[in-house]
Amino acid sequence: MRRIGLISDTHSLLRPEAEAFLQGADAIVHAGDIGDRGILDTLARIAPLTAVYGNNDHGPAPEPLPELDWLDLGGGRQLCVIHELPRLPPGAAGADCRVVVAGHSHKPAAVVRDGVLLVNPGSAGPRRFKLPVSAGELLVAEDRISVRVVDLLSGELCAEALLPTGPG
Repeated sequence: MRRIGLISDTHSLLRPEAEAFLQGADAIVHAGDIGDRGILDTLARIAPLTAVYGNNDHGPAPEPLPELDWLDLGGGRQLCVIHELPRLPPGAAGADCRVVVAGHSHKPAAVVRDGVLLVNPGSAGPRRFKLPVSAGELLVAEDRISVRVVDLLSGELCAEALLPTGPG
């Protein structure tokens, strides 16, 4: 089973709880609003990293990040990552996309819609409003993809979902 760490909206704050949660991941996906680009260096030392820009990621960057990117999940399945879900162009993810990861709202969520797992890992950075400080993990097996999003400070489950996929 492959474990993919999901994080978003760090806004220049990579909490030790987030780093600890992501340890042991086979890959990490950051869904934008990174802030300090040093966060990407830290995450890339933990596991291979896929990251996109968010609406608050401004200024010159040593390496530009895309607005939309993909990660191969194996078995002909893809993960698509974008910061703002409404900005995902129709069909942009492709027919093989089984998971879409998006941030922006800071609200943890996981739902299966039309055979696609939609995940928002919430915000792992500074607390906004009364929303939890959260991150997620995607567990990819041959016959299923499951996700759970947890509150990094309390350990409580914020959201979870299961997508049966059948053999690749």
